[in-house]
Amino acid sequence: MQRRSLIKAFTLSASIAAMGMSWTLQAAETIKVGILHSLSGTMAISETSLKDMALMTIDEINAKGGVNGKQLEPVVVDPASNWPLFAEKARQLLTKDKVDVVFGCWTSVSRKSVLPVFEELNGLLFYPVQYEGEELSPNVFYTGAAPNQQAIPAVEYLMSEDGGSAKRFFLMGTDYVYPRTTNKILRSFLHSKGIADKDIEEVYTPFGHSDYQTIVANIKKFSAGGKTAVISTVNGDSNVPFYKELANQGLEATDVPVVAFSVGEEELRGIDTKPLVGHLAAWNYFESVDNPVNGKFVEQWKAYAKAKNLPNYQTAVTNDPMEATYVGIHMWAQAVEKAGTTDVNKVREALAGQSFAAPSGYTLTMDKTNHHLHKPVMIGEIQEDGQFSVVWQTEGPLRAQPWSPFIPGNDKKPDYAVKTN
Repeated sequence: MQRRSLIKAFTLSASIAAMGMSWTLQAAETIKVGILHSLSGTMAISETSLKDMALMTIDEINAKGGVNGKQLEPVVVDPASNWPLFAEKARQLLTKDKVDVVFGCWTSVSRKSVLPVFEELNGLLFYPVQYEGEELSPNVFYTGAAPNQQAIPAVEYLMSEDGGSAKRFFLMGTDYVYPRTTNKILRSFLHSKGIADKDIEEVYTPFGHSDYQTIVANIKKFSAGGKTAVISTVNGDSNVPFYKELANQGLEATDVPVVAFSVGEEELRGIDTKPLVGHLAAWNYFESVDNPVNGKFVEQWKAYAKAKNLPNYQTAVTNDPMEATYVGIHMWAQAVEKAGTTDVNKVREALAGQSFAAPSGYTLTMDKTNHHLHKPVMIGEIQEDGQFSVVWQTEGPLRAQPWSPFIPGNDKKPDYAVKTN
């Protein structure tokens, strides 16, 4: 009897051990990918679609066999538009969830919050949104635009005859690092073009701000002093009341054009865009660009939104940060295939010079030294249907300048990301 019990005990132990080995093997057969985007709070209006785009891209890669024979396993967290929580969630992804890469963040304050965590733990972050530059990290790959790939060309366009020959500029943004640093660069650039401080106005509002009545009235008053353009670095759901107030006060693009750096197709969903026709946005991609790669990309996204029953899937749209997310995940996957491993140092090295045929219609290249994509610049005009008609674009992709030449001392900063570890 005792012998039979011992045999049963050994058999049970062996079964448990085998199950444990099976679980370990199963876990080892996937590559964990972190997705760090606000799914609640003021930035959810912009970031939720990036989470969904990341999941669609992961599904696409998995359907083709995964990466190095392994399926990608997404790990989604919600930092809830809470900047310190971004750092906590980043640490959780890297230490507890053991992800091999993270795709995420929108605001620069969220990126600044997580940066020390990625550098401390030697993690890898892909950041998919335009930003103010003035940063270079061995642990971040920037797939959005630097100022010379968005802000500077947009202002140059507004000053040109085609853009309306603006002489005065109203710089309006959300009160945090990206708008303030971008406007510091733009003010210096405008000075270099002979624009005096009296012809530049700067106004900032907090995240989630909703009352733009006084600000829009002040824009109208300021514009009485000469041909004026508004540069908007307003982020998140505050864009909805801002654009509604433009319409309420009858501020049309023919009088004072607004060019936005953080408003795309997603933010315009649900807004009556008829009064906004003619206002502008500067990006590196628009859904409306006409080429076979983009046609397939847009069709794939709309089908995915319907299949997953995403909110308001009937009006699903693509936008610039979604394209940057899509490109970034594919480039990382290509680098892992090339390196034959998910080891951060080897993947970092393999990413240098990676290229990808993007929906923008261009083959985008990851710079070999500065961790930024070479990107085209496009300026789009809002149409009645909430889409953008491209009115100006560069002949091809531009190399990013992380350190703006309009900030004193930047000529002495290295334009490369130093390897660590």
